[in-house]
Amino acid sequence: MTTPHPEDIQQAAAAAALAAPGVAALQPALADRLALAASRAMTARTTSHHEAAGIRCEHTSDGGWHVEVRCILHADRRVVDIARQVREDVRTAVTACLTQHGAPKPVTVLVTVTRTV
Repeated sequence: MTTPHPEDIQQAAAAAALAAPGVAALQPALADRLALAASRAMTARTTSHHEAAGIRCEHTSDGGWHVEVRCILHADRRVVDIARQVREDVRTAVTACLTQHGAPKPVTVLVTVTRTV
């Protein structure tokens, strides 16, 4: 039995969230946006900067995982329906990732819609 890295869980959650119908993108963290703006101000040339996806995960006191998803949605569908779908898809993907590393742990998912486009 191995312990999954938080990056593995973030990648599984991000892939599941982006695959959900109605999701336009994941919201990058404020620190990542500020760092990108600062790097653009310092250099005249374009640099490749990988913005962190809008996924945060942490261990819970009961040994499980808490995953937060910040996403941008398309405005042509009901936000609540998309958010529910994202929550279920991410929970399923993270549980599958944890199962590959041993016994699955409890997973809670919080979806925050930051805007619609």
